[in-house]
Amino acid sequence: MSSRHGLPGRVRTDNGHPFASKALGRLSRLSVWWVQLGIQPETIEPGKPQQNGRHERMHRTLKAGTARPPSKNLRAQQARFDRFRKVFNEERPHEALGQETPASQYRPSDRRPPRTPRVRYPGHFEVRKVASDKTIKWHDRKVFVSGLLRFDHVGLEEIAEGVWSVYYGPVFLGWLDEDDYRIMDVRAHRRRC
Repeated sequence: MSSRHGLPGRVRTDNGHPFASKALGRLSRLSVWWVQLGIQPETIEPGKPQQNGRHERMHRTLKAGTARPPSKNLRAQQARFDRFRKVFNEERPHEALGQETPASQYRPSDRRPPRTPRVRYPGHFEVRKVASDKTIKWHDRKVFVSGLLRFDHVGLEEIAEGVWSVYYGPVFLGWLDEDDYRIMDVRAHRRRC
């Protein structure tokens, strides 16, 4: 993700560190940074690697071509990785690309990194800053959000009387119910159903 290649619109990952965590919205430090850059983090369902099948297949090919058996030292191993990348991207045709190479299909993104990364919300959202104690103020009460979002802003959209959807940028964090003043995340809601 650089000014040379531009920014992707979204990044799809598994649920492992550093991509996801147990925080609301499964946010991690890395995914918070992506949101600030305008990139939508997208995680597959836990325990379902088939949802990222192309990526898993590439890893299998990478391991077979570079690490079985491993090289005797780091320099030799890096040379194998560099050769693999060149062959995989520039020489080997891919069936999913109509027998073209990935390099022949690649186009840099025209999305550039923002000068000052910032999360924005639609005008009808209520926006609250997350304080140093990891909470937001809501009707003179404190509501815990996440330490990952300290000093950043979350957006709230009323979806029913006293019930608000809570977002960090485009990432849905959960629901704030004014009856108990806590944010219920998606995982907790699924466990209750």
